[in-house]
Order: sequence, then structure tokens, then C-alpha cells
Amino acid sequence: MVVRSAGEARRTRAVPTASIRYEDTSVREVPFRQLRLADFRESRPWREVRSVHGMPHYSGKYASATTGGHVVYESLLELARLLLADFDPEVEGIFAQPCRLAAQVGDRVRHHVPDFLLAMRSGTVRVVNVKPADRLQDPKIVEALAWPGELLQCHGWDYEIWSGADRVLMENVRFLAACRRPGVVPESEVERAWQQVVDGEQLGLAEHRLAGDKPAEEARPPLLALLWSGRLTTDLSRPLSGESVLRRRA
Repeated sequence: MVVRSAGEARRTRAVPTASIRYEDTSVREVPFRQLRLADFRESRPWREVRSVHGMPHYSGKYASATTGGHVVYESLLELARLLLADFDPEVEGIFAQPCRLAAQVGDRVRHHVPDFLLAMRSGTVRVVNVKPADRLQDPKIVEALAWPGELLQCHGWDYEIWSGADRVLMENVRFLAACRRPGVVPESEVERAWQQVVDGEQLGLAEHRLAGDKPAEEARPPLLALLWSGRLTTDLSRPLSGESVLRRRA
């Protein structure tokens, strides 16, 4: 691995490269064919994300249950994709703005910073670019997103261009996210609910049964925490309600 200054990293290269920033402020340029997931350990986002009053986009930091830390985003659409990644039990690592790609495309060198890199439990890597659907009608945007996809797929990594998800699904996931962080719902209550919940039972009935003599809503947070973690599942394409059917996941 070659360590270079930020200025040197900007020089054009015929060989595709990925430049990565690290917490110690160094920038490392890796030939793309040698790039591995391990290269992103101790890395930081390529750009500094600041939220300034009057900006047309909303940026910020999301407290991720998957990473146990904060992940930056630069728009509400990016935040939505980040929320789904955090909710996905198959995702075990999330890196925002993981690197800056450089490659010869046609007669010039192009640069690109992907929005997210997702490390999957299966061992695969998925790189995600987030763009509103209306912007994908612009040929320049399509071209700018195409060459990184070709480069990544030739490397054996998955590539995704994401423009949004079903509104009901997103509302359900946002609701469940309130219970995403460890300690928000006491672990003893979560385990008690897990031991007692019946496969195929409706959420409302489970709440009443688990609550006993207490108000039914007191039994709701542990069930929601189990839904967030994926130990329980239900049809999230419909609004979450007392009629939602719970399924135990092995």
C-alpha cells in the first residue's frame, strides 16, 4: 500500500485507484485491483460534512446500531438509505463516503466519491450511490454513475443506485428505529418478550398477553426492539398496527 499526501492523491493515474482517509489524517492510495474491505478499518469519510443554515440539503450524523457510532449523511434521501442499511440484519458494517475513486474513462481521468459502502455478513461488499429518481433522467448523471459501477462489479463487489423505497416501509422502519440502540429497552424485558411471544400471533394480542394486568402499551417497546433486531419479523409493506402478524426468526 502506498501512502501519499492529499495533493499527490489528486494526480491522474492510468491505473484505477481508491484514496482513503484515516483517523490519523493520513490519505492512502490503493490500486483498485488490490482494494480489500480491511483497507477501510480506522477510515473516516472522504469529505467533512457540515450542516449550515440555509443549505438546500440536510446533512448530519446518524447514530447507527450496526456500527455503534455515528455515520454521516448529506441529504434526507441518504439518511433514508442509511436507516434501511442499519435495519438490515445482513449488514455488519457501514462506511459513509468510503473513498475517492480515480480511473481513466475515455480520454480523461474521472473521480468519484460513493455515498456508502456496506459490508455484508455473507462476506460480500456493496457500494451504494443515492440519487433522486428525477436526476437519473440526466445523461450526465447517468454517465457519472456508470463507470464506478463497472469498476466495482469487475472487482467482484455489488453496486447499487438507490432512489428511494416504499413510503409505508420507510415510515415503519423510522418508527422501529426508536428502539434500535442497546439500552433504550432493558435487555431483560426484550428477552422476556422473546421467550413468550408466539409465532403467528398478532402484535396487539401479544401486547395484551405480555402486559398482564398492566396497560398493553407497556409491553410494546420490547416487541418493537425485537422487530428492529430482526428476531421478529412482520409485513412492513403495510402500516404497522395491532393486527400485524409476528413471526419468529430462527
